[in-house]
Amino acid sequence: MNAFPRTTVGGVSLPRMLIGTNWLLGWSHTSAAADASIREKYSRPEDFYPVLATFLAAGIDAVMGVFSTMPLAEEAVEYAEQKAGRKIIRIDTPAINVDDNAQARREAAAVIRRSREIGADFCLIHHTSAEQLVNKNLGAIPRLPDYLAMIRDEGLLPGLSAHMPELVLYSDANGYDVETYIQLFNCMGFLMQVEVENVARIIHAAKHPVMTIKPMAAGRCTPYVGLTFSFNAIRECDMVTVGTSSAREAAEDIEIAAAALEHRFPDLEARSSPFLQAVLGHKKD
Repeated sequence: MNAFPRTTVGGVSLPRMLIGTNWLLGWSHTSAAADASIREKYSRPEDFYPVLATFLAAGIDAVMGVFSTMPLAEEAVEYAEQKAGRKIIRIDTPAINVDDNAQARREAAAVIRRSREIGADFCLIHHTSAEQLVNKNLGAIPRLPDYLAMIRDEGLLPGLSAHMPELVLYSDANGYDVETYIQLFNCMGFLMQVEVENVARIIHAAKHPVMTIKPMAAGRCTPYVGLTFSFNAIRECDMVTVGTSSAREAAEDIEIAAAALEHRFPDLEARSSPFLQAVLGHKKD
């Protein structure tokens, strides 16, 4: 697959695989030691380049992260753009102050402005902020339109990062001005607040394309299982965000995802073992 399949979100062409950043910035969802190891490995902008270059070579040119509030992430993407000689689409997921007062709104506006200044294309309000506004009794997200308008005013495409599936449901029901959603979705139900089947139903009914995240449940299932499930359980307009900790992992995940979309078995080396059985790929002389 020379060019990874693409979809369109808010008039912008995006690859159906998005580059995740948790395994580059130190959010492993496993342990403090693992987080520290990631940060030690990726401490300079140039450290990120082999991973980003592997994705770019496959036509995967969109990355999701907290760019406006994480300078290293933005510096790494800028370095990769200069080195590769091409633009990388930024999907910024900033946390903002959603307190109901004038000072908080000024702070939120400043964060969103920063998102525009660093060259983001999308500004998707982080779930830790957006979920503070959810009112289950009303089936609505009061004051959300204020922040979405701030995003539009900066020339960015607005959306929501959702751990709570109600964000998708209430946004669609109330016609809020969003172009896309980030939604937790994986075969293990990791971090998901309702059953996998119900989240799948929400994704399929969503009025906008969905960017799914954590397809491998933060390393709790293998890439073949996680990616094959996700790409076969979402719509053609939806995307899967994939984080990797090395260029080799990125190449493997790209092949697995391409195979899932082409309904074939991926071209992968068998995993190593000190006493590998023939059924697992060992060839006797």
